[in-house]
Amino acid sequence: MKRDEMLSSLEKQAEWDILIVGGGATGLGAAVDAASRGFKTLLIEQSDFAKGTSSRSTKLIHGGVRYLQQGNIALVTEALHERGYLCENAPHLIHHLPFLVPSYKWWEGPFYGVGFKIYDLLAGKLGIEKSKHLTRKQTLLAIPTLEKKDLRGGTIYYDGQFDDSRLAIALAQTAHDHEATLLNYMQCTSLIKKNGTICGIKAKNIETGKHLTLRAKVVINATGVFSDHLCQMDKPQVKNIISPSQGIHIVLPKAFMPGKSAMLIPHTDDGRVIFFVPWHNRVILGTTDTAVSKPSLEPKAQKKEIDFLLKHAAKYLSKAPTRKDILSVFAGLRPLVKSGDSNDTKEISRDHTILVSKSKLITITGGKWTTYRQMAEDVINQAIHTGHLSHRPCETKTLPLHGYQEKLRPTAHFSTYGFHAKEIKALMRTSKSLRQKIHPSLPYYQAEVIWSVRHEMARSVEDVLARRTRSLLLNAKASLKAAPLVAKLMAKELKKSAAWQKNQVSAYTKLITNYTVDI
Repeated sequence: MKRDEMLSSLEKQAEWDILIVGGGATGLGAAVDAASRGFKTLLIEQSDFAKGTSSRSTKLIHGGVRYLQQGNIALVTEALHERGYLCENAPHLIHHLPFLVPSYKWWEGPFYGVGFKIYDLLAGKLGIEKSKHLTRKQTLLAIPTLEKKDLRGGTIYYDGQFDDSRLAIALAQTAHDHEATLLNYMQCTSLIKKNGTICGIKAKNIETGKHLTLRAKVVINATGVFSDHLCQMDKPQVKNIISPSQGIHIVLPKAFMPGKSAMLIPHTDDGRVIFFVPWHNRVILGTTDTAVSKPSLEPKAQKKEIDFLLKHAAKYLSKAPTRKDILSVFAGLRPLVKSGDSNDTKEISRDHTILVSKSKLITITGGKWTTYRQMAEDVINQAIHTGHLSHRPCETKTLPLHGYQEKLRPTAHFSTYGFHAKEIKALMRTSKSLRQKIHPSLPYYQAEVIWSVRHEMARSVEDVLARRTRSLLLNAKASLKAAPLVAKLMAKELKKSAAWQKNQVSAYTKLITNYTVDI
């Protein structure tokens, strides 16, 4: 994918069949669905792909144990089936992960055991490995750092794990493989109407300041927590439909949970679910559920949220982590759809919602990463109806995603690049410097910076360190030390000045404050 080529395609297309605003999981999934059906598809994103919620998840492709507890069988079944499709279509991006649920009371083992057998059954033929009971000894072998006092045993079940922003890039590449045009740093500034019906948008190229008119038969609002903003462009007096909820995660050294299993605490003191998840040789702990009044592209973790997670880590791990141990902290906003007058984010719908305004703006919001494909299918079916487009069946249940590679070890460093891994390794062989890491405490190579600029539309130091690589999340302070080198490598590729490098490092230095904690 090359941004200059994408921009040139705008001049060649007078009208698009489907124009999608929003480059997160929902928008990118819709672009894959639309393009694979043969529609002329354009997607624009005001920042970078997956800049917001879609790069800040718990890194799980899962059915949703929490929803099973709530009795939402339909939502769990759909998610488990979607998990199965993803495992089949993107084996280079999704892998199976065992989750251990420890038992400290006599009734917990049988209770969780029955629940996870139901979870297995709901997955049907698309299920992965079966759940099983563990003795106390087996439980401690799986997670040696688990709190031993009163431990009786545990239950193991399986779900999927992934790297969210890497999946987002794969979706963008898949859509492009099917001739979609996708542009990051392209902001929708207004909607165009003819006889009261939306027929396109006006947009601004953030990099150049140039304004464009983009016409389309259908416009889809897939802007997540910012959905209300676009809806109010359409109709200023319309009421907000989004009730954003903040979830945070803290990242700890692998030593706090050295085994291969993740851990689920299904019922904390206040009724939440908490995950301890091994990821890129670190441990992610999350999440929280805090109502916020206004969406932001850069939400920041609150002190009380960090304290909440550390408190529960101390309760379940033999060695309690402290603020000094936190390598990074990140916050994301869930685009929850309002339900009546509810103020409790745990009670607001996690399922997706599709709305069509009188002027034919289609808004899709809610949902989660696991169900992005079904959301995309539903919204493109709606777009066909709303825009009177020719009926074409959905292809995505069996559509391999870009990079599809069966034989890669899913936890290997280059696995998320799929079949491009060989090309990146070949690039590394062209120069000794490209075989060097960007920082000793980070797993990424200089060649990956070059690759992300040349082939993945990375435009800023943040794009590379936060999303093309996951440096910002794995070790925020180390990523800051890597920023000048990354800026230098990018400047050469993008033909940027020394002033650009300085500005990039300055902007990244400011960003870092959202990902570090005060000790």
